[in-house]
Amino acid sequence: MSKFKLFALNGNLPLAEKISQEVGVELSSASVKHFADGEIQIDINESVRGADVFVIQPVSDPVNENFMELMIMVDALRRASAHAIHVVVPYYGYARADRKARSREPITAKLIANMLEMDGIDRIIAVDLHADQLQGFFDIPVDHLQAMPLLAQYLKSQKIGDNLVVVAPDHSGTKHARQLAELLGAPIAIIDKRPGDDNVGVIGDVAGKHAIIIDDMIDTGRRVEDSVTALRAEGALDIYAVATHGVLSAGASERLAAQNLKQIVLTDTIDIPQEDQLDNMVILSVGPMLGQAMQLISSNQSIHPLFEPRD
Repeated sequence: MSKFKLFALNGNLPLAEKISQEVGVELSSASVKHFADGEIQIDINESVRGADVFVIQPVSDPVNENFMELMIMVDALRRASAHAIHVVVPYYGYARADRKARSREPITAKLIANMLEMDGIDRIIAVDLHADQLQGFFDIPVDHLQAMPLLAQYLKSQKIGDNLVVVAPDHSGTKHARQLAELLGAPIAIIDKRPGDDNVGVIGDVAGKHAIIIDDMIDTGRRVEDSVTALRAEGALDIYAVATHGVLSAGASERLAAQNLKQIVLTDTIDIPQEDQLDNMVILSVGPMLGQAMQLISSNQSIHPLFEPRD
C-alpha cells in the first residue's frame, strides 16, 4: 500500500474518514479554496508521483460546485504525474438525465462521463447508479457497487417478521424491489400512479403486512408520500422507507416526518445535514464496502465478494 494515496474533497468528508479507517491509510493533504466569485483553487500538499490515487467526491448538493472540485483535482493529479487516478463517486449526480425523454433534451449523464474521461481518470467507482446502463457511458473500467446487501442485512436484523412485502414506488422500480424481496424472502407490490392522474393504486396484496418501500434515492420525498397514502388505504401495517441515496431536497425531511414511518433507512453516500436528520432515520455506512473495494482494486483482485448477500 506504499503507493496508495487517498484524497477527499468537500463533498462527503465523514464518509472519506470512514473509508480511510477501513483501508488503514490516512487521507493525503490537499487544500480546496473557493474564491468570492465562485472559482476554485486546489493545492496538493505532497508528492503523488507514481502513486495510485483514489479521490472521494460525490456529485451531490451543491452539485456543480462538487463536480468542478472533482474535475480540478483530477487535473492537478494528472499534471503531478500520478500513476493512476481512481475516482470514487458514491452518488453520481445528473444520473437521471440518462436518455432523451423529449425532443431537444440533453443526455447530461453521458456529458458528465465524457468530461471525466477527458480529464484523464483511469477508473470510476460508484454506488447504485440510477440506471445500470450508465456503466456503458464510459470507455474505462466502472466498478458499480450495490448497497442492497447492506440494506437487506440491516432489515433482517430488525426481525420485522414473515408478514412483510417489498414495495416498488413505481413500475420502473420493480427490478430493485424484486432484488430486495429475494434477499428477504418476501413478495412484492407496486405503486401504480399514472402521469397526470392523482389517483394512486397498489398492485399486489399489502393488507395486514409490514411494507418496505425501496428506491435508489429519496429526493423530494413525494414518491414516498404517495406510496404511504396508497399503502395505508389498502391496510398496510408498519411502513419503512429504504433507499441508498438521501438527496432530501425541497423540504423532503418535513414531508417524510409527516408520514409517520416506522423507519427511514438510508446510507451515507451523501452527507445528510444534521437539520435534515429525523428521529426515525437510520443511516448505514458504505465506507467499509468502498474501502474493501479500493483495497481489492489496488491489489488487482476481484470485487465479486462484495456483491454476495450478508448474514
